[in-house]
Amino acid sequence: MDLDRLFYPESIAVIGASPNPKGGRLPYYQVLRGAGYKGRLYPVNPAHQEIDGVRVYPSVAELPESVDLAIVGVPVERSYETLESVVDKGIRYVHFFTSGFSEIGDRALEEAMVRRARQGGTRIVGPNCIGVYCSASRVTFGSRPDPSGTGEVAFLGQSGGVTLNFMRMAESRLLRINKAVSYGNQIDLGVDSYIDYFGRDEDIKVIAAYIEDVKDGRAFLAALAKTTPLKPVVILRGGATSQGARAAHSHTGALCGPQPLFAAAVRQRGGLEALTLEQLMDVITLAVSPKCPKGRRIGYLGAGGGASVLFTDLAARYGFSLPELQPSIQERIYERMPRINTSAANPVDLGAAGRDLRVMDHVLKAMDGDPGLDAIVAYFPLEFAGVLPREKVKALTGLLTSTIGRMRLPVVSVFSTFCDDDLKLEEGRIQVFTDFRQARLPAYRTLLEAVEAMDCLLGGVRTRA
Repeated sequence: MDLDRLFYPESIAVIGASPNPKGGRLPYYQVLRGAGYKGRLYPVNPAHQEIDGVRVYPSVAELPESVDLAIVGVPVERSYETLESVVDKGIRYVHFFTSGFSEIGDRALEEAMVRRARQGGTRIVGPNCIGVYCSASRVTFGSRPDPSGTGEVAFLGQSGGVTLNFMRMAESRLLRINKAVSYGNQIDLGVDSYIDYFGRDEDIKVIAAYIEDVKDGRAFLAALAKTTPLKPVVILRGGATSQGARAAHSHTGALCGPQPLFAAAVRQRGGLEALTLEQLMDVITLAVSPKCPKGRRIGYLGAGGGASVLFTDLAARYGFSLPELQPSIQERIYERMPRINTSAANPVDLGAAGRDLRVMDHVLKAMDGDPGLDAIVAYFPLEFAGVLPREKVKALTGLLTSTIGRMRLPVVSVFSTFCDDDLKLEEGRIQVFTDFRQARLPAYRTLLEAVEAMDCLLGGVRTRA
């Protein structure tokens, strides 16, 4: 489905716009102006004559043109008559921020609205949602559009709150969102329409989704099957348990199917499953990196025999193997590492030498030459970031990011700390992670986060159990 005029509207009407929005309404008119939306923007509200010196139109009928998108924030009692005015005006898309529909049991109103919309060719986003975001067109529900106007990630979320949280997390990780949509009750345009549209967008590298229910199962699975050969589609399911399903029904009116059937159908069409919002973000972080793991043969390097053993157990539980490195690779590793209390076989235990990031850099280069590996997990001690001057920390992370960026194999870096009460160390951690994210390289706080992200991206051996 072609949704270009939804995500790239040349004109927008905000119905219910107000100089001082109250009652939980989002100030869409002010948000769009503040975001730098360049199209024609019309506030509509019979209660006001102007907003910040701009004329407010008393009704949709009096707008000077049939706009591409109408954003509606009126009470639910006025939703049907508002839709009628939108259809009569010939407006192509209407987004209802308004709630109070099937999530409280009123499906009849939704059905009536869909029938009326289809009479005039109008398509509905929502209701009960925060709507659309597009970095290039600078259409937004609050998140700041990326200054570049580009992005590699698309997000579709049934929950407005989850959508906003995902956007905030992505911004903090320096991930660039291309498009997003919060679609709520999806009485008309559904999850399948958005997946299909994002799948055909060549600028989007990965699609993330929060889904509570699917209205058209055939269309959803067809969209997945069509899209997953082109790019990863990572899904976080809400309402996967009986208690969660009840919560989802009261949230968006969702009627959730059995999770095992849903999960099996998603996997059969190539979709990927995340179990938490944090894991969803971890997988997306890995998916947009320049090089992603293509198999489950892992090389590990770190400091400490116990940590190496624990990682090997963890990796095995998630279906990964740690093949022994070739003898020539091991000999090269030993050029910068003592042979006492260390191991170069795999896992590579650097012992005390692992606290020297220059040694870690040398070992990374050596392991990159082993054809028996699909990826490397590098476990770095983060304590250096709390004791060294900021300039020295930046120089060391610059050395690592430069090396990793030139390597053949993907490197998944883990920077762990076992101290929760050191502000200087926390500042150092933020700097290290920022340096890696600016280089577009994946970095995680724990080995579990890294392993789960790799497992999910490779099909989710662990999550199927």
